[in-house]
Amino acid sequence: MKELALYLVTQRYGTTEDFLQTIEEACQSGVTLVQLREKNLSTRDFYELAQQVKTITDQYAVPLIINDRVDICLAVDAAGVHIGDDELPVAITRQLIGEKWLGVSAKTVTRAKEAQKEGADYLGVGAIFPTKTKNTALTSMETLQEITEVISIPVVAIGGITEERLAAFAGVPIAGVAVVSEIMRATSVSEKVKNMRQKIQAWEEK
Repeated sequence: MKELALYLVTQRYGTTEDFLQTIEEACQSGVTLVQLREKNLSTRDFYELAQQVKTITDQYAVPLIINDRVDICLAVDAAGVHIGDDELPVAITRQLIGEKWLGVSAKTVTRAKEAQKEGADYLGVGAIFPTKTKNTALTSMETLQEITEVISIPVVAIGGITEERLAAFAGVPIAGVAVVSEIMRATSVSEKVKNMRQKIQAWEEK
């Protein structure tokens, strides 16, 4: 799935207008997928924000994934949903969303195998590096490598991924990287996205 190469996971800083502008600049500059992640909004506010974000992603033909919320995903006709351990079971989520994309977070080989068996389209594996975005245990590069070897669906690495750390994934058969703060808090979003795309393409070609 080439859409997974540079996967932007959103986090809000500043005003809603600033947030939407950051997403638009990222889509213009080369992110291949956007996941809208909102943990504290009401259902109505999340729905309205998702509509605004989807207007932008549609304009640039970038798929939109909704974090956790199957109802929001269906309501705005997003490309898919991404779920973690504390959401609906993978198999039930698959039934609800039909043919839409289903991403599942996995930290272990066991979880990765289960998610694939139950209908996941891709996995988000991490956190690979320490991150302030989410309080979570780290997943080793060895575990990431092993997961890519034992499952057949694409794997995206997540957690503390910066432009400088992209080199660590050279030779690891992942489909892409998921990035939060490195893009959402960049001084120049367009420059950051373009640089990361170039580096990803470089290690993909090795």
